[in-house]
Amino acid sequence: MLFISPTEFTEEHLDTPSPLPTMADSMDIDDSLYSRQRYVLGDSAMQQMAQSAVFLSGMGALGVEIAKNIVLAGVKAVTFHDCKRCEVWDLGTNFFIREEDVHSQKKRVEAVHSRVAELNPYVQVSVATDVLDENTDLSFLKRYQCVVLTGTKLSLQKRIDYFCHSQQPPIKFIGCDVFGICSRVFCDFGEAFEVSDPTGEEPKELFIQNISQGNPGVVTCMDSRTHGLQTGQSVCFKEISGMSELNGTTHQVTVLSPYSFAIGDTSSFQPYAHAGIFRLVKMPKIFTFETMEQQLSDPRLLTPDFSKPEAPLQLHTIMLALDAFLEQYARLPNIGCLQDAELLLKFTEEISRTLKNKVEAHCFNVDFGVCRGDRYDALRACIGESLCLKLHKFQVFMVGCGAIGCEMLKNMALMGVGLSRCSGELVQFLECYLLFLDITTAAAASLEINPELQIDAHLNKVCPATEDMYSDAFFSRLNLVVTALDNVEARRYVDSRSVSNQKALLDSGTMGTKGHTEIIVPYLTESYNSHRDPPEEEIPFCTLKSFPAVIEHTIQWARDKFESAFSHKPSIYNMFWQSHSSAQEVLQVRIILHTMEGSFQVIKLLSRRPTQWNHCLALARLKFDKYFKKKALQLLHSFPLDTRLKDGSLFWQSPKRPPSPIEFDLDDPLHPFDTCARLKLLTSTLRKITKCVYLYQHIETDETVKKPDQLKMTVSSEEERQAISQLQEAINSSFVTPERLRMTPLFFEKDDDSNGHIDFIASASALRAHMYAIEAADRLQTKRIAGKIIPAIATSTAAVAGLVSLELIKVAGGYGFELFKNCFFNLAIPVMVLTETAPVKRTQIRDDISFSIWDRWTIFGHEDFTLSDFMNAVKEEYGIEPTMVVHGVKMLYVPVMPGHNKRLKLT
Repeated sequence: MLFISPTEFTEEHLDTPSPLPTMADSMDIDDSLYSRQRYVLGDSAMQQMAQSAVFLSGMGALGVEIAKNIVLAGVKAVTFHDCKRCEVWDLGTNFFIREEDVHSQKKRVEAVHSRVAELNPYVQVSVATDVLDENTDLSFLKRYQCVVLTGTKLSLQKRIDYFCHSQQPPIKFIGCDVFGICSRVFCDFGEAFEVSDPTGEEPKELFIQNISQGNPGVVTCMDSRTHGLQTGQSVCFKEISGMSELNGTTHQVTVLSPYSFAIGDTSSFQPYAHAGIFRLVKMPKIFTFETMEQQLSDPRLLTPDFSKPEAPLQLHTIMLALDAFLEQYARLPNIGCLQDAELLLKFTEEISRTLKNKVEAHCFNVDFGVCRGDRYDALRACIGESLCLKLHKFQVFMVGCGAIGCEMLKNMALMGVGLSRCSGELVQFLECYLLFLDITTAAAASLEINPELQIDAHLNKVCPATEDMYSDAFFSRLNLVVTALDNVEARRYVDSRSVSNQKALLDSGTMGTKGHTEIIVPYLTESYNSHRDPPEEEIPFCTLKSFPAVIEHTIQWARDKFESAFSHKPSIYNMFWQSHSSAQEVLQVRIILHTMEGSFQVIKLLSRRPTQWNHCLALARLKFDKYFKKKALQLLHSFPLDTRLKDGSLFWQSPKRPPSPIEFDLDDPLHPFDTCARLKLLTSTLRKITKCVYLYQHIETDETVKKPDQLKMTVSSEEERQAISQLQEAINSSFVTPERLRMTPLFFEKDDDSNGHIDFIASASALRAHMYAIEAADRLQTKRIAGKIIPAIATSTAAVAGLVSLELIKVAGGYGFELFKNCFFNLAIPVMVLTETAPVKRTQIRDDISFSIWDRWTIFGHEDFTLSDFMNAVKEEYGIEPTMVVHGVKMLYVPVMPGHNKRLKLT
């Protein structure tokens, strides 16, 4: 190890290619790389990160995890610091260190540097290998906006934190450590750290039912919608009729009920008439941070498990004792060493006396420590030899290979879950199936982390259609199912298969800064399907078609138009020709009416195909008038602005907005139609310029009415004759050749900016919003809503994967019900809550017999086993006489049904 003078701390770039222009240089955010993260952090925070430099010390297990997340987040530059060389020990905890790095005694920072840098070409990565100790001149840290320390002695952490705290502006300081399953994080961001968004929640806009004149004035939400506000928060108002003094103003609220709040004196304002919207205004909040020295004796601690409120202070005290042990002996306590345990207990008692809140000595568990040897010794030190061996033999079915799936795969590789070969007689296999993504890269990366991992990667969807492949026999050989899915429907299906095969299931998910984990254990807990999430609120059909009120309505309308024009109709068209290849077959009237659903759409598409680019432009121009001018004229013709309902109230009042017809203007940047034309050309479904006959149609106002099925239409005899004639003319035309009877449907793809899909939806949505005087959304927000994108950041994903890994260990160890924990967290607030799993419900048949969702009653029969034999066997085996036999929804034997008694003799 090189010892240097205090002024010699240096930084070097190792094998770093010339970086691309950083986001700070161009101030443009690469949406293809950061789209999910932008929705969480916002562009302002992204730009600040793109101008920030970070110093990260310690490239052990914790340090490399932080390095990965920092680089993925997109800072401008990061310096990795570490002095240690790679050891066998690192192979079980550091996913970027390889066996060849250990054999060559490469420095840890040199081994991980290039592999971390590959994660994000926008981040400049450099390394430092000089000693960082009490004699180092810390002035070099002034070039960084944030300093993160891992694996650093507590005395040095305090010194560096004090230096960072005293700078103007202060350097953000984070100190963190992991000892086994215990960890700590300390943050010091200075004495006046401003947080522009204290919650990270998307502000909601809600419609107003009424505002009273009084002191205070009371605001009531429309349709008994809950406002979700807290006393002291602020809201701004707009579009209020009557009490217009409130428009554009911001007021602090006092919550009166979930549906109403007070805003101050409104007695001098005009009476409220109707309409109006309020929106939460996010007010910046100033936080004051103390130094580490100040916080150690009286810390502010997060309590994740409210059933054990004393645990955080106990862990704080014990970890300080570990710091003292490490400081004095330059090592951690050894497991099973009584002398080390007594020394650690002595340190713990001494430290407890220095704290403002004391911890009784009998509360301490001093069974801490780590031993070193092969790559799995870190795991053995935490969970023991036998449990570690069980993990090596585990067979896991992992469904999904997105962000969480890849993190879980990395964790399993490090933990040695399912090894192809192991020491002694243990030769077991893990079969970890990754679905829904191109998993070649994920599988290869996992094998680099742990070459002994056995991976069988599948690309099939897990659903009823693949049950012949993922059968009960397939599930029977598994130990555990892990899901990393992004939708409820898939979760419910995998859960049902896990329950029917009595397999434990670990479920998890993230949304921005939020995350959850749920553990499902046979015979102990409820299943995922035991509880029902509230159904997703659907937008009424009449709202989408005629009465949009918020930007989400116009975006969904635009998405529907995309599907109808570019996906749905071309698909029906192709199916038609695949099913009816001959003209004679096509022209059979009965076939057209009864088996050729969509034939009239086919006729229209076939007769209006484009031949030139100007035809495409013409169609787009006609569509513009149809959707944004004539639709408004039709609505205003049917419901003039002075229309009143039976109770005398105005028809056009909140949330209904009257439309304003838009005249096409080629010079208006809001009126693009070339995207529509381009997409129409791609599908080859366009028509020539034709005379546009405009008909007024019935306008649906009932919000309970569902969207009609466009394929099931009633046609007259005259329409039948016209359809036959048009098909005959089109098929006989020399213009139509077999190869031209095919179209290319465009299936919506949100992440390819070159395909024009989001451009079409953004343009159409913005025009419709303008027509209804709705504030338009930017392209990024439109993409999120139209694509139903789930916001995500690497930190939430890593946290969820770590929590799932802990529960995996408990499943392998056969732990009792009380030790399994579900977790819900929000890193933005921050809050982390560990809860016990819900116990499985049992149904009592009689005093000595009950059942739950996990129970199976098995009857073994033979080749000539009849239904009567089966019923007698149930009575004999379980003492219960069946009154009926059903299979799913099919009645096999119900005594009151005619003829069912004859079935008793059937096998």
